[in-house]
Amino acid sequence: MLLDTASLYFRAYFGVPDSVKAPDGTPVNAVRGLLDFIDRLVKDHRPEQLVACMDADWRPQWRVDLIPTYKAHRVAEEHEGAPDEEEVPDTLSPQVPVIEAVLDALGIARVGVEPYEADDVIGTFTARAKGPVDIVTGDRDLYQLVDDARGIRVLYPLKGVGTLQLTDEAVLREKYGVDGRGYADLALLRGDPSDGLPGVAGIGEKTAAKLLAEFGDLAGIMAAVDDPTAKLTPSQRKRLDEARPYVAVAPKVVRVADDVPLPDVDTALPHTPRDAAALEKLAGRWGLGGSLQRLLTTLAA
Repeated sequence: MLLDTASLYFRAYFGVPDSVKAPDGTPVNAVRGLLDFIDRLVKDHRPEQLVACMDADWRPQWRVDLIPTYKAHRVAEEHEGAPDEEEVPDTLSPQVPVIEAVLDALGIARVGVEPYEADDVIGTFTARAKGPVDIVTGDRDLYQLVDDARGIRVLYPLKGVGTLQLTDEAVLREKYGVDGRGYADLALLRGDPSDGLPGVAGIGEKTAAKLLAEFGDLAGIMAAVDDPTAKLTPSQRKRLDEARPYVAVAPKVVRVADDVPLPDVDTALPHTPRDAAALEKLAGRWGLGGSLQRLLTTLAA
């Protein structure tokens, strides 16, 4: 089981009231909410291995170099020359180091690698996996990894993590008309405002799905642009032709990496804390209470 950790703690932050606080009054709603999420996921799905995948770089420069608008709208206004920082709610930022410290004390593998996003870490673990993989994320970009033949599916939270959409190829075909491999091409063509991807003008989701059904993949569609006998409308042909510079670079941006140099970590689900003393100190300092106790009980079982 691979967790898109930031996606989950953002959901926890907005789903758990900020009245959930540490003894000193600091909000810990994201921390406790994430612990509750992990508890529920382990109870319901019983993974043998669990990795909390992190964004070591939420907006890698190599992606920005290819498409400058990539996640540009999410950049907090900073002084010129300063590194890009993602806009994060004021009371969430201080909770992230607490989350990291608690995961480390529990012994849950936590992996982030510069200059990559959590998606790329997930993509690489998935590529190397010898057995089934459950990817837990609220980010549809990772639908591109779904592969029935390899037992790879996305658990997409609809409400908390108690209600998950178990996304396999049948779900993707029903919703989008593509399989996992085709989802990246679909996203690239239609664009994604939340990631600053412009897409191809005039090509929405339904048109993109029809073109992929007709021509197989992005390469097939672009080959059709040069084939006067191909079934493209004059408008589609013109717009795809004009989008060649975007189409040439977008695949590297949209597709998750599968060659991240992962550290050698123990991904086995822990049954006892790696550092019980540190965990006890964190529990007292941050008032983790029942959320941590429930997870410890679940892991021990």
